[in-house]
Amino acid sequence: MRIHYLQHVPFEDLSSIEPILRKKGHELTATHLYKGQQLPLVKEIDWLIVMGGPMGIYDEVKYPWLNAEKLFIKEAIESNKIVLGICLGAQLIADAQGAKVCRNRHREIGWFNISRSPEVDDTVLSEVIPDQMEVFHWHGDTFDIPQGAKAIAASEACRNQGFIMNNRVVGFQFHLETTLQSASALINNCREELDKSQYVQTESEILSDNQRFTNINQVMYSVLDALEVQNDRQRS
Repeated sequence: MRIHYLQHVPFEDLSSIEPILRKKGHELTATHLYKGQQLPLVKEIDWLIVMGGPMGIYDEVKYPWLNAEKLFIKEAIESNKIVLGICLGAQLIADAQGAKVCRNRHREIGWFNISRSPEVDDTVLSEVIPDQMEVFHWHGDTFDIPQGAKAIAASEACRNQGFIMNNRVVGFQFHLETTLQSASALINNCREELDKSQYVQTESEILSDNQRFTNINQVMYSVLDALEVQNDRQRS
């Protein structure tokens, strides 16, 4: 499959997703928006993955490429592509579907549990998302669940942690792709956000246990596998 991803800053790439997809033999291409690279034609790709970034979805004045990106995401969804958004990527998908994106009540950075929504039971992620799971977070904004989508999970600090729509459009506010290396890169580039507020952990807390990253990366593998099965169903 031809899988294209959108990257917003140098330090938030595919992380653990890349070796998973390459091992499966998929063709990977990217648009590094911060470099001014051009978007492909939607018809040239099979999947779209939209990564995270420290900017907000309404920062078009500072990041004018956001306008074209939003249109591209909307077109990919309307073209029945598999679309996966992570953190900022999920917010961009929500916006493309007419849902509200705004500042969350709490900044949430570090390792916190999410609780699975019962709405997941009727989706391709039914065997993937556990009832409770510790995941990695780094966000200050949140989104409403788009019309027609099903909620995936919630945390104590943030009610809407993800959604799935038509079994092919998925948005995660949290991160399953993060590795020890990519978490370190986030800290090095966004250290000012570690403000010691209620749901913000310290650098040492975030990096203290590499097994945490292994655990979420295994779930990321299962998510990609479930979406690949769904993709095969769509094409058959």
